[in-house]
Amino acid sequence: MYAIVETSGKQYRVSVGDKIVVDKLNAQPESEIVLEKVLMLSSEGKNIFGSPYIAEASVKAKVVDSFKGDKILVFKPRPKKTHRRLTGHRSRFTKLAVTEIIGG
Repeated sequence: MYAIVETSGKQYRVSVGDKIVVDKLNAQPESEIVLEKVLMLSSEGKNIFGSPYIAEASVKAKVVDSFKGDKILVFKPRPKKTHRRLTGHRSRFTKLAVTEIIGG
């Protein structure tokens, strides 16, 4: 059984026991969260599609960790001039462990 869920505007395919990395969520480590935006459920060859979401379905997950990603450097030179700019960026992520898929 697997489900396709949406969080932070992105879609993820999850099964029970999967660990996924999503954009930062406001949740403490070791806490339980419920993802209610389920787009599709698949079980034993039977697929259920939402329009856009399935009302009775949800996915329970446990927050494993919150962390920062790798630094991304952005270099903006100006041609034929001595002007240039170097900036950096580190995104924040949350790691989730899927514990249960509810619905159908």
